[in-house]
Amino acid sequence: MSDPPVALIANRIHKRFLVKETGKSTQAVADVSLAVQMGSLTALVGPDGAGKTTLLRMIAGLMTADEGRLEVLGIDVAADPQAVQDRISYMPQRFGLYEDLSVQENLDLYADLHGVPQAIRRKRYARLLEMTDLARFTARPAGKLSGGMKQKLGLACTLVRSPELLLLDEPTVGVDPLSRRELWEIVQQMIDDEQLTVLVTTAYLDEAEHCARVFVLQEGKLLAEGTPEEIRQHARNLCFVVTPPQGQPSRILQARLLDDADCIIDAVPYGGAVRFIRRAEADRQRLDSLLGGIPATAVEARVEDGFMVLLRERHDVAPLDTAALKAASGTENGVIGEENAKSGEDDAKGEPDEVVIEVRDLVRKFGDFTAVDHVSFSVRRGEIFGLLGPNGAGKTTTFRMLCGLLPATSGFLQVAGFNLLRARAVARRRIGYMSQKFALYGDLSVMENLAFFGSAYGLYGKRLRERIDTVMQQFDLEGREKSPSGQLPGGFKQRLAMAVGLLHEPDILFLDEPTSGTDPLKRREFWRRITALSEVGTTIIITTHFMEEAEYCDRIVIQDAGRLLALGTPEEVRRQAGGEGARLDMEEAFIRIVEQERQKNSESPAREANP
Repeated sequence: MSDPPVALIANRIHKRFLVKETGKSTQAVADVSLAVQMGSLTALVGPDGAGKTTLLRMIAGLMTADEGRLEVLGIDVAADPQAVQDRISYMPQRFGLYEDLSVQENLDLYADLHGVPQAIRRKRYARLLEMTDLARFTARPAGKLSGGMKQKLGLACTLVRSPELLLLDEPTVGVDPLSRRELWEIVQQMIDDEQLTVLVTTAYLDEAEHCARVFVLQEGKLLAEGTPEEIRQHARNLCFVVTPPQGQPSRILQARLLDDADCIIDAVPYGGAVRFIRRAEADRQRLDSLLGGIPATAVEARVEDGFMVLLRERHDVAPLDTAALKAASGTENGVIGEENAKSGEDDAKGEPDEVVIEVRDLVRKFGDFTAVDHVSFSVRRGEIFGLLGPNGAGKTTTFRMLCGLLPATSGFLQVAGFNLLRARAVARRRIGYMSQKFALYGDLSVMENLAFFGSAYGLYGKRLRERIDTVMQQFDLEGREKSPSGQLPGGFKQRLAMAVGLLHEPDILFLDEPTSGTDPLKRREFWRRITALSEVGTTIIITTHFMEEAEYCDRIVIQDAGRLLALGTPEEVRRQAGGEGARLDMEEAFIRIVEQERQKNSESPAREANP
């Protein structure tokens, strides 16, 4: 029996980059060999900086390997990159849509660039517009589409011609669960109908479950490869679910488990419980003590579980120094002292019923369009409060009004005791902010960014030096003082952005999709820090498209078309979605609630959401 045909073969590929600051080279891809079968869906997964994008760009003929041989569709890429590019399509993480051009004009432009004959454009456009549900918006400027719709348009532009190989670099980053599902339906339809070969990098390990083969990269090297089932086998018989005591947030038990690296490989909130991977050699008595005697139920391993086991075998992470984090987070000038951090959750939060954010009948209009439509909720001190919704739902607009970055059209909005309709500037001094995109000065060093933003927050002299020293230690940035912030690895950029947001010890920290595009290892580390901050009374407001992260929140809001659809604890939201009895994950609950509401409104005159 002959071997199935292959779309690409990489044989011992190496790629190095010169670091200007040090004059030394860094290895981005090291001795990687792999093969991708024709007509298959294949995933490249790995931590940030693993070399996934570099490998994809070499396959696309945009970079040349330093060593090794790379063949795509039978062509030596190094010898004839243009011949490869004529037969493939590549959608990078930041696809180049022309925001001033309409949806149709973007399609026409890419069809022109790829030389798609006029005779086949009409049929191709009709199919792509139907699959992406963009037919209603062909005249709309791309810049006025939501994030999810931009991604679908980017995919449509990538597919204006029929490629033999499609390369997708994290196509669903920053996309809500509904749009993510729709994107994958489009890709799967192209695979089924046109026998398209697809190679995708992804930060969502559940997406790798649907692939024929998965390649795991770490530090530029191929760590493992196999079918999803073969990757899952690395965590076989090690995965369990445990339900915390009534009334205790699952993140508290999850944090306790993560802090014992001798027993636990991974732990994550899951449907009101905690899903964890124990070490094979873990002491059973110690594990039982760690769980507080609560029985754990064995569950089947997932691709993400196998991935985490593989990474921990190669790169164990030391437990976070939460005591230092808590001591450095608002205890000197703030409301809560170090002694309270040790006296239990309720005490650590100060007055648990103290309202620090109050929103009543909040409205924001852009011309005739209502982006936020009479939304009301409140947030208590020390809460982790999640703002969720599909792309274009109004949550980002709500978030920006809460931060004082955007004035409300009407309604009542009070943050940290200040009415934002009258005192936005004063209130902003009491809050910290971390944007989705890295918003610090890339040409300035770590230390220069901290000094600049510290002075902007009103910190000077000895006090500024003390706070910089504290956050440098708190976020493990020591040794990076002189590094240009724009050249930091993704995880360090995230740490620096949070360090800047906490320099002035704010009462409230706003986080706008802070883990977008980051791998599971970085997300666990990030949320361990957030949990520690909440325990000493810092109030956290967060937007996210990772629905598993909603499980860390005390309460969440789900918005769509500017209106509030759900408000409550994760458990209450799951019940609203019909999750009684069976354990329902938050992604499914989110999709159900949004689809149920849209179904209710389908017979009434449509109110178009901000796309």
